Amino acid sequence: MRADKLVVIRGGGDLATGVAQKFWRSGFKLLVLEIEQPTAIRRSVTLCEAVYTGYAAVEDITGKYISATSETDACLESGSIPVLIDPNGACIAHLQPAVVIDAILAKRNQGTHRAMASITIGLGPGFCAGEDVDVVIETMRGHDLGRLIVSGSALPDTGIPGEIGGKSAQRVLHAPVAGKVSPIRRIGDIVGEGEALCEIAGEVIRAPFTGLLRGLIRDGLSVSPGMKIADIDPRTDVDWHTISDKARCIGGAALEAFLWLDSRVK
Repeated sequence: MRADKLVVIRGGGDLATGVAQKFWRSGFKLLVLEIEQPTAIRRSVTLCEAVYTGYAAVEDITGKYISATSETDACLESGSIPVLIDPNGACIAHLQPAVVIDAILAKRNQGTHRAMASITIGLGPGFCAGEDVDVVIETMRGHDLGRLIVSGSALPDTGIPGEIGGKSAQRVLHAPVAGKVSPIRRIGDIVGEGEALCEIAGEVIRAPFTGLLRGLIRDGLSVSPGMKIADIDPRTDVDWHTISDKARCIGGAALEAFLWLDSRVK
Protein backbone atom coordinates (compact mmCIF):
# COMPACT_ATOMS: atom_id res chain seq x y z
CA MET A 1 0.00 0.00 0.00
CA ARG A 2 2.81 2.40 0.80
CA ALA A 3 4.19 2.12 -2.73
CA ASP A 4 0.94 3.71 -3.95
CA LYS A 5 1.29 6.68 -1.61
CA LEU A 6 3.16 9.69 -2.97
CA VAL A 7 4.95 11.89 -0.45
CA VAL A 8 5.84 15.41 -1.59
CA ILE A 9 8.56 17.15 0.40
CA ARG A 10 8.91 20.88 -0.07
CA GLY A 11 12.62 21.56 0.33
CA GLY A 12 15.69 19.40 -0.11
CA GLY A 13 18.05 20.67 2.58
CA ASP A 14 19.73 18.60 5.29
CA LEU A 15 16.67 18.20 7.52
CA ALA A 16 14.43 17.51 4.53
CA THR A 17 16.90 14.85 3.40
CA GLY A 18 16.63 13.17 6.81
CA VAL A 19 12.86 13.07 6.29
CA ALA A 20 13.26 11.70 2.76
CA GLN A 21 15.48 8.85 3.92
CA LYS A 22 12.96 7.68 6.52
CA PHE A 23 10.08 7.61 4.03
CA TRP A 24 12.19 6.09 1.24
CA ARG A 25 13.39 3.27 3.47
CA SER A 26 9.77 2.65 4.48
CA GLY A 27 8.72 2.06 0.88
CA PHE A 28 7.04 5.33 -0.06
CA LYS A 29 7.25 7.15 -3.39
CA LEU A 30 8.83 10.58 -3.01
CA LEU A 31 9.08 13.85 -4.86
CA VAL A 32 11.26 16.68 -3.59
CA LEU A 33 10.45 20.25 -4.65
CA GLU A 34 13.14 22.92 -4.67
CA ILE A 35 13.93 26.47 -5.74
CA GLU A 36 16.10 27.33 -8.76
CA GLN A 37 19.18 28.06 -6.64
CA PRO A 38 19.14 26.17 -3.33
CA THR A 39 21.28 27.79 -0.65
CA ALA A 40 21.90 24.82 1.67
CA ILE A 41 25.26 24.92 3.40
CA ARG A 42 25.50 21.26 4.49
CA ARG A 43 25.68 20.29 0.82
CA SER A 44 27.26 16.86 1.38
CA VAL A 45 24.02 15.59 2.94
CA THR A 46 21.37 17.36 0.88
CA LEU A 47 19.26 16.09 -1.99
CA CYS A 48 18.90 19.65 -3.28
CA GLU A 49 22.45 19.43 -4.68
CA ALA A 50 20.88 17.45 -7.54
CA VAL A 51 19.58 20.78 -8.90
CA TYR A 52 23.20 21.75 -9.64
CA THR A 53 24.87 18.43 -10.37
CA GLY A 54 22.07 16.22 -11.70
CA TYR A 55 22.56 13.66 -8.93
CA ALA A 56 23.08 13.82 -5.18
CA ALA A 57 24.03 10.73 -3.17
CA VAL A 58 23.44 10.81 0.60
CA GLU A 59 24.13 7.58 2.46
CA ASP A 60 21.87 4.97 0.83
CA ILE A 61 19.61 7.34 -1.10
CA THR A 62 20.12 9.23 -4.35
CA GLY A 63 18.36 12.33 -5.60
CA LYS A 64 18.04 12.93 -9.33
CA TYR A 65 17.08 16.20 -10.96
CA ILE A 66 14.03 16.03 -13.22
CA SER A 67 12.69 18.83 -15.40
CA ALA A 68 9.01 17.83 -15.37
CA THR A 69 6.61 15.75 -13.29
CA SER A 70 6.20 13.39 -16.26
CA GLU A 71 9.70 12.09 -15.42
CA THR A 72 8.76 11.18 -11.84
CA ASP A 73 7.78 7.53 -12.34
CA ALA A 74 10.82 6.69 -14.48
CA CYS A 75 13.09 8.29 -11.91
CA LEU A 76 11.49 6.32 -9.07
CA GLU A 77 11.72 3.09 -11.05
CA SER A 78 15.45 3.71 -11.54
CA GLY A 79 15.86 3.80 -7.77
CA SER A 80 16.33 7.55 -7.33
CA ILE A 81 14.30 10.25 -5.61
CA PRO A 82 13.14 12.87 -8.12
CA VAL A 83 14.06 16.49 -7.37
CA LEU A 84 12.01 19.09 -9.25
CA ILE A 85 12.26 22.87 -9.35
CA ASP A 86 8.85 24.04 -8.20
CA PRO A 87 9.20 26.66 -5.46
CA ASN A 88 5.47 27.35 -5.19
CA GLY A 89 4.35 23.72 -5.24
CA ALA A 90 2.33 24.23 -8.41
CA CYS A 91 2.47 20.54 -9.28
CA ILE A 92 0.87 19.41 -6.03
CA ALA A 93 -2.75 19.98 -7.08
CA HIS A 94 -2.24 17.81 -10.16
CA LEU A 95 -0.35 15.02 -8.41
CA GLN A 96 -2.70 14.77 -5.41
CA PRO A 97 -0.13 13.26 -3.02
CA ALA A 98 -1.05 11.42 0.15
CA VAL A 99 1.02 13.82 2.21
CA VAL A 100 2.80 17.14 1.80
CA ILE A 101 5.67 17.90 4.16
CA ASP A 102 6.94 21.47 4.31
CA ALA A 103 10.63 21.11 5.13
CA ILE A 104 11.75 24.46 3.72
CA LEU A 105 12.66 25.69 7.22
CA ALA A 106 12.00 29.29 6.23
CA LYS A 107 10.66 30.10 9.74
CA ARG A 108 7.47 31.20 8.01
CA ASN A 109 4.84 29.49 5.89
CA GLN A 110 5.73 29.57 2.19
CA GLY A 111 2.23 28.71 1.01
CA THR A 112 1.62 25.23 2.42
CA HIS A 113 -2.00 24.66 3.44
CA ARG A 114 -4.18 21.74 4.52
CA ALA A 115 -6.06 21.51 1.22
CA MET A 116 -2.86 20.42 -0.54
CA ALA A 117 -3.17 16.81 0.63
CA SER A 118 -5.07 14.50 2.96
CA ILE A 119 -2.22 14.93 5.43
CA THR A 120 0.02 17.98 5.79
CA ILE A 121 3.05 18.33 8.05
CA GLY A 122 5.16 21.41 8.78
CA LEU A 123 8.66 21.43 10.24
CA GLY A 124 9.49 24.09 12.79
CA PRO A 125 8.12 27.59 13.40
CA GLY A 126 5.86 29.34 10.91
CA PHE A 127 2.96 26.87 11.02
CA CYS A 128 -0.05 26.44 13.26
CA ALA A 129 -1.23 22.85 13.68
CA GLY A 130 -4.94 22.54 12.97
CA GLU A 131 -4.92 25.64 10.80
CA ASP A 132 -2.02 25.68 8.29
CA VAL A 133 -1.12 21.99 8.60
CA ASP A 134 -2.33 18.92 10.45
CA VAL A 135 0.83 18.44 12.51
CA VAL A 136 3.84 20.61 13.31
CA ILE A 137 7.15 19.01 14.30
CA GLU A 138 9.39 20.73 16.81
CA THR A 139 12.83 21.41 15.32
CA MET A 140 14.57 23.20 18.18
CA ARG A 141 17.28 21.16 19.89
CA GLY A 142 16.40 20.15 23.42
CA HIS A 143 13.91 18.00 25.27
CA ASP A 144 11.09 18.57 22.75
CA LEU A 145 13.06 18.00 19.54
CA GLY A 146 10.91 15.88 17.21
CA ARG A 147 7.73 16.31 19.27
CA LEU A 148 4.45 16.16 17.32
CA ILE A 149 2.35 19.27 17.86
CA VAL A 150 -1.33 18.79 17.02
CA SER A 151 -2.52 22.18 18.25
CA GLY A 152 -0.52 25.37 18.08
CA SER A 153 2.97 26.13 16.87
CA ALA A 154 6.59 25.12 17.36
CA LEU A 155 8.85 27.19 19.57
CA PRO A 156 9.70 30.55 17.96
CA ASP A 157 13.00 30.88 16.16
CA THR A 158 15.65 32.41 18.42
CA GLY A 159 18.20 32.88 15.68
CA ILE A 160 20.74 31.07 17.89
CA PRO A 161 21.83 27.55 16.84
CA GLY A 162 21.60 24.77 19.41
CA GLU A 163 24.73 24.12 21.44
CA ILE A 164 27.16 21.46 20.17
CA GLY A 165 30.49 20.84 21.82
CA GLY A 166 30.11 23.97 23.90
CA LYS A 167 29.58 26.18 20.85
CA SER A 168 26.29 27.75 19.82
CA ALA A 169 25.99 31.06 17.97
CA GLN A 170 29.59 30.80 16.77
CA ARG A 171 28.89 27.56 14.89
CA VAL A 172 27.00 29.17 12.03
CA LEU A 173 28.61 31.95 10.01
CA HIS A 174 26.61 34.61 8.17
CA ALA A 175 27.52 36.80 5.22
CA PRO A 176 28.71 40.22 6.43
CA VAL A 177 28.25 41.77 2.98
CA ALA A 178 26.46 41.11 -0.30
CA GLY A 179 28.29 39.45 -3.15
CA LYS A 180 29.35 36.17 -4.72
CA VAL A 181 30.96 33.48 -2.61
CA SER A 182 34.47 32.28 -3.45
CA PRO A 183 35.45 29.28 -1.29
CA ILE A 184 38.96 28.94 0.09
CA ARG A 185 38.46 25.73 2.09
CA ARG A 186 36.25 22.70 1.42
CA ILE A 187 33.55 20.87 3.36
CA GLY A 188 35.26 18.22 5.46
CA ASP A 189 38.40 20.28 6.16
CA ILE A 190 39.66 20.74 9.70
CA VAL A 191 40.16 24.47 10.11
CA GLY A 192 41.98 26.40 12.79
CA GLU A 193 40.78 29.51 14.56
CA GLY A 194 41.29 32.50 12.30
CA GLU A 195 41.79 30.48 9.10
CA ALA A 196 40.20 31.84 5.93
CA LEU A 197 37.13 29.88 4.82
CA CYS A 198 35.81 31.88 1.89
CA GLU A 199 35.68 35.33 0.40
CA ILE A 200 32.68 37.54 -0.39
CA ALA A 201 33.17 40.72 -2.41
CA GLY A 202 36.79 40.89 -1.32
CA GLU A 203 36.04 40.33 2.36
CA VAL A 204 37.61 37.22 3.89
CA ILE A 205 35.46 35.12 6.22
CA ARG A 206 37.50 33.38 8.93
CA ALA A 207 36.85 30.48 11.31
CA PRO A 208 35.90 31.69 14.81
CA PHE A 209 37.34 28.53 16.42
CA THR A 210 39.05 25.28 15.51
CA GLY A 211 36.71 22.64 14.17
CA LEU A 212 35.35 20.67 11.23
CA LEU A 213 33.99 22.67 8.32
CA ARG A 214 30.69 20.79 8.06
CA GLY A 215 28.94 23.18 5.70
CA LEU A 216 29.85 25.83 3.15
CA ILE A 217 27.55 27.53 0.67
CA ARG A 218 28.07 26.73 -2.99
CA ASP A 219 30.80 28.44 -5.00
CA GLY A 220 29.58 31.41 -7.03
CA LEU A 221 26.23 31.92 -5.32
CA SER A 222 25.21 35.50 -4.66
CA VAL A 223 24.38 36.12 -1.02
CA SER A 224 22.90 39.00 0.89
CA PRO A 225 24.04 40.28 4.30
CA GLY A 226 22.95 37.96 7.10
CA MET A 227 22.58 34.80 4.97
CA LYS A 228 24.00 31.58 6.38
CA ILE A 229 27.18 30.70 4.55
CA ALA A 230 29.08 28.17 6.67
CA ASP A 231 28.78 25.70 9.55
CA ILE A 232 31.68 24.66 11.79
CA ASP A 233 31.45 21.72 14.19
CA PRO A 234 33.83 21.80 17.19
CA ARG A 235 33.79 17.99 17.18
CA THR A 236 36.49 17.26 14.63
CA ASP A 237 35.72 13.52 14.53
CA VAL A 238 32.15 13.90 13.19
CA ASP A 239 31.37 12.07 9.93
CA TRP A 240 30.32 14.96 7.70
CA HIS A 241 29.20 12.53 4.97
CA THR A 242 26.22 11.33 7.04
CA ILE A 243 22.82 12.68 8.04
CA SER A 244 22.87 14.45 11.41
CA ASP A 245 21.27 13.25 14.62
CA LYS A 246 18.82 16.14 14.42
CA ALA A 247 17.77 15.30 10.86
CA ARG A 248 17.27 11.63 11.77
CA CYS A 249 15.13 12.59 14.75
CA ILE A 250 12.95 14.94 12.71
CA GLY A 251 12.71 12.42 9.87
CA GLY A 252 11.47 9.77 12.27
CA ALA A 253 8.97 12.21 13.73
CA ALA A 254 7.60 13.05 10.27
CA LEU A 255 7.16 9.36 9.47
CA GLU A 256 5.47 8.81 12.83
CA ALA A 257 3.14 11.75 12.19
CA PHE A 258 2.10 10.42 8.80
CA LEU A 259 1.49 6.85 9.97
CA TRP A 260 -0.46 8.05 12.98
CA LEU A 261 -2.65 10.43 10.99
CA ASP A 262 -3.12 7.90 8.18
CA SER A 263 -4.36 5.27 10.65
CA ARG A 264 -6.85 7.77 12.08
CA VAL A 265 -8.22 8.54 8.62
CA LYS A 266 -8.86 4.82 8.05
